[in-house]
Amino acid sequence: MKDLFSEIEAGLKAIEYPESPANLYDPIAYILSLGGKRLRPYLLMLVAEGYGAKRELAINPALAIEIFHNFTLVHDDIMDNAPLRRGNETVHEKWDENVAILSGDTMMVQAYQHVIKNVPAEMLHEVLEVFNTTSIKVCEGQQLDMDFEELDKVSVDSYIHMIRYKTAELLGGAMRIGAILGEASEEQKDSVYQFAIEVGLAFQLMDDLLDVYADQAKFGKQVGGDIIENKKTYLYLQLEKKISQEDNLAWDKLKVETDNNKKVEGVKALYNKYGVDVDTKSLIQAYYTKGLKTLEGLSVTDSYKSELKKFADQLQSREN
Repeated sequence: MKDLFSEIEAGLKAIEYPESPANLYDPIAYILSLGGKRLRPYLLMLVAEGYGAKRELAINPALAIEIFHNFTLVHDDIMDNAPLRRGNETVHEKWDENVAILSGDTMMVQAYQHVIKNVPAEMLHEVLEVFNTTSIKVCEGQQLDMDFEELDKVSVDSYIHMIRYKTAELLGGAMRIGAILGEASEEQKDSVYQFAIEVGLAFQLMDDLLDVYADQAKFGKQVGGDIIENKKTYLYLQLEKKISQEDNLAWDKLKVETDNNKKVEGVKALYNKYGVDVDTKSLIQAYYTKGLKTLEGLSVTDSYKSELKKFADQLQSREN
């Protein structure tokens, strides 16, 4: 099963780009060369194989998911004004915003080119339907994330809905496509999807936690970026519920603090004081536990269940 990662990397490296215009294609090759966990394509292929599909059937849809994911990162980094991605310059920093937008648009088209390759005609409609629905939900999630920046109040339920769409749905879509390719039953497709959603929510909440507490050398992005941008993460919303009036005045001043280091350290101290890091870890554990319960009902062999559990377990200990 470890060979799946090698196949995905080989597939990405084998993509040939026209030499011209270089400013369109070089950024695509660049962002895909920066590595990443490759979890989404891996899980698509793992599920497909677990339900009996051959690897050659799943590789191109898997590449499509990874290309689409990186397309969203290129555009998200522009919206977030992020300087780093996987420890390297973001595309808009290395080139400029216009180049990043157009290269990202091209990646979206390339994702469609790959998702239909070698998929049998009787499966193609369903695969495309899942890919389309997933793509729209991811964009809706990103829009909600931006909308939250303009709102004074955001509920925890609204936040969970947003991160489900922005992050978990892509995992869900990838794994559901894998189940389609493996000709799984409708019930099994739903169970695979549900497992992915539960684990995907845990994944994003861990990302929120790492944004504050990660080691910069290992994280690959700017630690404290959410704090600097005043993003309404789960930690932010928990602090909002718990904070005293006196500390809230200090927090309001930190929100407009121009010294980023001072701002990050000040907000982090408030998170620690009110234990919102503990709250976040508890919610991560809750989604993780739900995911493992759903995993028990999947009709794949124990070896494939073990690999899926390993993926879920990595969420509990990851540092980037």
